[in-house]
Amino acid sequence: MADSGATVERSATGVPTLVVVCGPPGVGKTTVSEGIVERLDGELLRTDVVRNDVAPDPEYTPEERRRVYDELFDRGRNLVERGENVVLDGTFQYSDQRDRARALAAELGATFRSVKVECAEPVVRDRIRARENDESDADVEVHELIREQFDPLDGDHVTVDNSETLVHTQRQIDRHF
Repeated sequence: MADSGATVERSATGVPTLVVVCGPPGVGKTTVSEGIVERLDGELLRTDVVRNDVAPDPEYTPEERRRVYDELFDRGRNLVERGENVVLDGTFQYSDQRDRARALAAELGATFRSVKVECAEPVVRDRIRARENDESDADVEVHELIREQFDPLDGDHVTVDNSETLVHTQRQIDRHF
């Protein structure tokens, strides 16, 4: 494993941690992801940013989604192989995407954590409408579609309710990380 020269906070076992932060658009995944990244001294990889790199004029097709997640996992793999903690921020709407992340962590000997972000619907609608200069293109209709088609989480995970204040959300992150 190459030494990046950076000091990295690792889990109690001394191995890197791979965290998946999932949920429909607009629930506050990036807010939660950024909080986790701070606590783990890790790197944040967002599907919205990767999508802009992979498909500057996105069409949101299944093939494009596959390419985005392939690239996300490749970037995550490279960081974990360097011993860095990584937070993957995306809808991870389908259980096979979450299973793939869990398998990647196991393959690399990393600790795996799964976080689902939830938020009250009126708050989501207000936040989506207020977005400016954000990498996400998702609107309220996309949020509703993904929410309805979101595969239930199985296995060990934590849920963060991002419906209230940032302080309330940060306290929940502190409890889990």
